[in-house]
Amino acid sequence: MLTRKQHELLMFIHEHLQTTGFSPSFDEMKVALSLKSKSGIHRLISALEERGFLRRRAHRARALEVVRLPGASQQASSHGDKSKTANVLQGKFGLASRSERADAVSLPLFGRVAAGMPIEAFRDLGKFIDVPASMISSGEYYVIEISGDSMIEAGIIDGDIAIIQKTDSAENGEIIIALIDKNEVTIKRIRKRGNSIALEPANRAYETRIFGPDRIEVQGKLFGILRWY
Repeated sequence: MLTRKQHELLMFIHEHLQTTGFSPSFDEMKVALSLKSKSGIHRLISALEERGFLRRRAHRARALEVVRLPGASQQASSHGDKSKTANVLQGKFGLASRSERADAVSLPLFGRVAAGMPIEAFRDLGKFIDVPASMISSGEYYVIEISGDSMIEAGIIDGDIAIIQKTDSAENGEIIIALIDKNEVTIKRIRKRGNSIALEPANRAYETRIFGPDRIEVQGKLFGILRWY
């Protein structure tokens, strides 16, 4: 996963190399990313090296080599329209794009979503996560970071990365991303009861919430979980 600044720096270095044939200076990188000090650039370069995107050529000044780029969809998204409503999971999801790694696909990260009381979700452009290709099938996907503990009895804990398959419908008992009143987003288990929709937590410390059908929109359903230790 790359942060927005890491992605911006990587693409700036790549474009500079393509245009001039040599890597930009630290001053040029600092100005391009609107940073106040070179130390921030050093940290970003180190992070990109650790993740295998950049390599420094030994014994040469201003010698950075781009080893690999994020998936094509990430490059397109980094220049996307940031004026879209921030609290709705919307926009171009697209099919999962093939990562530079042969065994992975690169999926867009759509911020933190509450596994607890609903919180605002946001579209965080520029962040992508490589997901093992074996974990998904055909369809459209994105990933979210879980915030909260209301789904712990379903094996979903704070800090998990959830793989979400984009859909606007779900069956009873499925774990979904729900948009409430076009304003808040949460992850819960759905139950349809007559003309009402229940969003059920998987933690007895939380209460089930009941809504009218016109207040809930399904934004996707849980497909898998990534967790690092």
